[in-house]
Amino acid sequence: MQFSAARPDIIRAINQRWLLQFWQRQLGGQRLPRWQSVDTESLKSVSANLSLLDVMDGGGPARLLIRFHGSTIAQVYGATDCRGKCLNDMLTSGCRSQALAAYQQAVDTGNPVYTILDISDRKGRPVEYERLLLPFAGDGKTVDRILASFEFISPDGAFEINGLLLHQPKPPALRLAATFALEPSA
Repeated sequence: MQFSAARPDIIRAINQRWLLQFWQRQLGGQRLPRWQSVDTESLKSVSANLSLLDVMDGGGPARLLIRFHGSTIAQVYGATDCRGKCLNDMLTSGCRSQALAAYQQAVDTGNPVYTILDISDRKGRPVEYERLLLPFAGDGKTVDRILASFEFISPDGAFEINGLLLHQPKPPALRLAATFALEPSA
């Protein structure tokens, strides 16, 4: 998967724009923001579309342990509680390599990653799947957590969200894969 350098204004969802600005404000002079300094109360209004993952580094590709996921994320994965499970093992084979490539890019670069993918629901209605991955580091240098934000929009209006990411007849079509190299905001 090829990632292009982009400006933050390519992000379409207002909540994801806010989250990227939130992440940038958390930098505090570090290369990466520290999760410990985040006021998680400020994330409550967008928590339904969030997932928090611990990065488990075993010397190879990162394994991602789900620490938290919101109600929307539970619906799209068709599970009520994924905490303690590894994302790598939950993804279907058709989606796994593409999804994990985006997470690995965030781990390797320490930069936020934004993707837009085209998928469809069980009835074949098109759904645009936007994902923003924000890396965090306990030491301010090495990515050990990722905050993921998801938005699902259908140009047809309504769509079936339950199990959306589990029932893809073919791999998602990648529309955009971008990274943002941001400096701390003043």
